[in-house]
Amino acid sequence: MSVYSLRMKRGAERELRRLPVRDVQRIVRVIGALSGNPRPPGSQKLATGDGYRVRQGNYRIVYTVNDDERVVEIYKIGHRRDVYR
Repeated sequence: MSVYSLRMKRGAERELRRLPVRDVQRIVRVIGALSGNPRPPGSQKLATGDGYRVRQGNYRIVYTVNDDERVVEIYKIGHRRDVYR
């Protein structure tokens, strides 16, 4: 199994810090799993751009995958009603 390195944009870090602690723990677990499988079951390719999204409860983690450099970059984390705006 090949491992991808994880990068998080500063805005995504800020969004993560604003969430309730119990939700943050679950989201961090999902983000960690992306290093082993950047396209897990349930992830979807976004209609616009080259990103993907994965669900964790009412929250969405939006990220890009660079297979050449083996990098997953998380650029947005938010509630499902707000994340795509």
